[in-house]
Amino acid sequence: MATVTPEGGTAVPALSLQEITRRFGALTAVDAVTLDIAEGEFFTIVGPSGSGKSTLVRLLAGLEVPTAGTLLLRGEDITRQPANQRPTAMVFQSLALFDHRSVGQNIEFAMKMKGVAPPARRERALELLSLLRLPRDYYDRAVTQCSGGERQRVAMARALASDPEILFFDEPLSALDYRLRKTLEVELKELHQRTGKTFIYITHSLEEAMVMSDRIAIMQDGRFVQVGTPQDIYQRPRNRFVAGFMGEVNILEIRGRGESARFAGLDLPAPEVAGAYAVLRPEALQAGDGGSVRFDADIVQRLMLGSRTQYHLRVGDLALIAEIGAGVGNLMEPGQRTRFSFDPDDIAWVAE
Repeated sequence: MATVTPEGGTAVPALSLQEITRRFGALTAVDAVTLDIAEGEFFTIVGPSGSGKSTLVRLLAGLEVPTAGTLLLRGEDITRQPANQRPTAMVFQSLALFDHRSVGQNIEFAMKMKGVAPPARRERALELLSLLRLPRDYYDRAVTQCSGGERQRVAMARALASDPEILFFDEPLSALDYRLRKTLEVELKELHQRTGKTFIYITHSLEEAMVMSDRIAIMQDGRFVQVGTPQDIYQRPRNRFVAGFMGEVNILEIRGRGESARFAGLDLPAPEVAGAYAVLRPEALQAGDGGSVRFDADIVQRLMLGSRTQYHLRVGDLALIAEIGAGVGNLMEPGQRTRFSFDPDDIAWVAE
């Protein structure tokens, strides 16, 4: 399937999935997934454990064969082509580095298997050390002497060494601490921009995906339930599962009454989609009367989150979360009853 280019022409997708399915006995891990991934795109697949995302990336990388369906690389059928015959590379969650080898030997491994001469291998390894912001003298360092972040960079350099057309990443940052993970998220995005290659990334963290991706696919039970830009996913979740996967959000069950719905005793505009759930992000709730929908809430708990303050609220039997930017108004105390508000345009209506 061709995609439309900005100039109005067409381009063959870098990777085209056509009804890709993988069954393990009675279990369908990947269920008839169809998708086009554009050349040079940073595409991220997000889902909880057991959703099928890691199985899918193994199918795309050639580490497993689909039960059914077709996989095209720029229009060429590679469904049953082994991984070592594809112009792709993969960075695993475990990294799979050779601990008995040096940094340089790890980076050069694929080139050595292809018979590349030692001088050319060394030159390429040194180029990649610079690209991944590692000192050139790391070439002879034992990989066991590298920190977690440095090992991640070595693994990425090794993946890039054979100049693959597509890079796959299977949750490579999940074992790192929060601060290092945030640093490497930015570096991965910059690496994608510098290389111009197609990145296909797997993670269980939507926050991680939002930072790096051009498009995101949310996976549930072996299928994509929504595919879109980070802004689309965040502002217009398709259903309750996607909305809940965005992290801490307020998901409200609202029963429609004719042309309106009810919230905390107040009339709201009628839902825009069939269903009875409204998604209201914590940052949409304002302290005071700034929004057109106003209500009084009891503050149950206050959490300081650096650049913002999070308040856990109680409105009758309803629990809500509000997040107010640091320095916006005075801090409110648990036990205090306070006026909050929001605008109806801040609501995303979703079905079950």
